[in-house]
Amino acid sequence: MTAAIRTVLGDIRPEELGVCDAHDHLFISSPALPGRALDDAVAARSELDAFAALGGRAVVQWTPWGMGPRAGELPALSRQSGVHIVSATGMHQARHYEPDELGRVRDSLAELFIRELTSPPVKAGMIKVAGAYHGLDGHARRVLAAAAEAHHATGAPIGVHLEAGSAALDVLDVLCGTHGVAPHRVLLGHLQRFPDASIHRQAAEAGAFLVFDGPSRAHHATDWLLLGSLAALSDAGHAHQILLGADTVTAAARSSADGPGMPFLLSGLRPRIERELGPELASAVFTENPARALAVQWRQP
Repeated sequence: MTAAIRTVLGDIRPEELGVCDAHDHLFISSPALPGRALDDAVAARSELDAFAALGGRAVVQWTPWGMGPRAGELPALSRQSGVHIVSATGMHQARHYEPDELGRVRDSLAELFIRELTSPPVKAGMIKVAGAYHGLDGHARRVLAAAAEAHHATGAPIGVHLEAGSAALDVLDVLCGTHGVAPHRVLLGHLQRFPDASIHRQAAEAGAFLVFDGPSRAHHATDWLLLGSLAALSDAGHAHQILLGADTVTAAARSSADGPGMPFLLSGLRPRIERELGPELASAVFTENPARALAVQWRQP
């Protein structure tokens, strides 16, 4: 069985992925974020075009089930822009859903995730879940268990929203320790929000991928520590486990609205990484690592 990356246009070989924004959003909505939905397909296309013009070839949309991923529109955007798009199934924190919506699927989460990973016409290529702040609440533990079940049935990688970058080791303990998910199938997101070098190193030593994302957000007070965090991990031998994403979640953050958006990864961050940390690390972070993190031997349950 050959490893493949599942995009919205079908499975591709890992070497076809190219330069990748490993965590972002083309569409997203939530009752917890009223009036801030990303729901403009024209703006999404513009963002993809701007990213592609700088050499970007792939974007991973971490928008899970029930938060307006608009998966049916992603294939056309991928064809028009020439950018591979990997979409997500999964579930975020409970606050992002109406209670009756959660109630309808609470007892069938694994089945829901498996269906979205394996059923045409648009198959998801990863599972998105979320921790709580400095720990795991009951909702998070239920979703993590369902994600692990779906992973074992399909092989899909699991991306994790870490609230304020916290509880990374708790997540690994549950997914890997309790539910037997291989650590290299876990992508820990938002680690730049909690720049604890010891925690980063322990997560890397466990074998997980570490995702640093969010340069499109103006309120991240820890962004200036990003390159130091990357350098520390690289120096400790974990350069092959680092991923980067823009995590654009507001219209104002898009490049078409004079924000940094997806293009900043390649116009701003990549040149700095190449200059300060070396072109080899930049190549690993933007191309080689995402291909390994997302490529799995897919199973049909």
